[in-house]
Parts: sequence; C-alpha cells; structure tokens
Amino acid sequence: MSVASHTAEQITAVRLSGRPLVVCDVDEVVLSFIGPFETYLNDSGFRLVARSYGLTGNIERLDDGTAIAQAEVGRLLDEFFARETARQRPVEGAIDALAALEAVADIVFLTNLPKAYRDTRAEMLVHHGVPYPVVANEGPKGPAVGRLAATGGRPVFFLDDSPSNIVSVRDAAAADHVIHFVADRRFFDLVDPIDGIALRSNCWTETGDFIRATIDAATRKA
Repeated sequence: MSVASHTAEQITAVRLSGRPLVVCDVDEVVLSFIGPFETYLNDSGFRLVARSYGLTGNIERLDDGTAIAQAEVGRLLDEFFARETARQRPVEGAIDALAALEAVADIVFLTNLPKAYRDTRAEMLVHHGVPYPVVANEGPKGPAVGRLAATGGRPVFFLDDSPSNIVSVRDAAAADHVIHFVADRRFFDLVDPIDGIALRSNCWTETGDFIRATIDAATRKA
C-alpha cells in the first residue's frame, strides 16, 4: 500500500538528525483520547461501553441503548476533532518521557488525524511541551513508518494504540521495535496480545526506560 500524497509531502519536510528514531502515535498514547471523547459523547446523547477493543459497536444512544453504525461513529469523531480537542491532556508521564528521549533520539508524531486538523494538533502538542514534527496519515501506518525509517537512524521504534497499525508496521518490517501502547486501562485490558511486538504497555515510565535501554545497548554494540 502506498502513502497518501499529503502524507508523503509531510514526511519529505521532516528533517532527521540520523540518531535513533521514535515514531509515536498521539491519541491515547501521548494525549488522552478516551476520557475526553466519552465526555463529548455524553454531552451529545451517547455513551461509550467498553465491551471490546474499538469504537464501532461500543457507542450507544443514551435514549434507547442502541449501538450506532460505523458511519455515525466517524461523524462523531470528526466533530470531536473539530470542536473538542482542547479537552485533551497529556497521558501521565508522556511529556517527561519524551523530553528525556529527545536527548538520544529523533521523535516524530504520526497520527491518523484528518489533515484539516493537523496544524491545530501540532499547536496543542507545542503547548504541552512536545514540539516534535507532526505527520497526518491516513490508512495503515506501515508505509509511512517505512518512509520515515528510510531517512532516519537506527534503531527505529514505533508506538501506537491501534492493533491494525501495530500489525501494519510489524508486517512491513518498518520499525525495529514495535510497542503497543494503550493508555486507557479498560481498553488496554480488552486488547488481545499481538505476536512479534517488543513491548505491550500502558505506562510511560516503563516505555521510556525500555526505549532508552534499547538505544544504550545498540550504542554499545556499534
């Protein structure tokens, strides 16, 4: 699968130093998503029921309890990103961990966010003290991570909450170390383990320590 043209243009504009590369998702990895989205849903006449991993099938109408279809889930997500992202706050430990990793690695945010909201997302991340390049992607992330990895140093780490993106990057062999990170404990407990990943975590202290130790080990071998 190819990279969307607007994603390819953003990747071309990213300047990397040749140090190890951390490619990191944003929602539910660096910024909280589930909590603010739940609040938005409740204010809009819906509720989130964590029965399985994912949103489709788990969002119900408050008035009659019926689950909404994928198209309506997409509409609610679009409205949330357009109106409510200011409610998002950093995941516990994320800012400090990324600041520490910046000393030894390049960091790029790769987010499956509608491209119209990329600049707003980048401004929010700067406000929270993580002013790293933001690339808005669409579809599986394997191809985009592969392009970033081709211009960066080694090792390459990839962090995401989405099982489909984890599998995409794993199967594309686009990163040396794939980390499945889900901040929300309910959904972390619901997701099935994925073969071939380096770490499954919902803790930034654990994750940051793993990345730093892996980089240190690779440096000693070089």
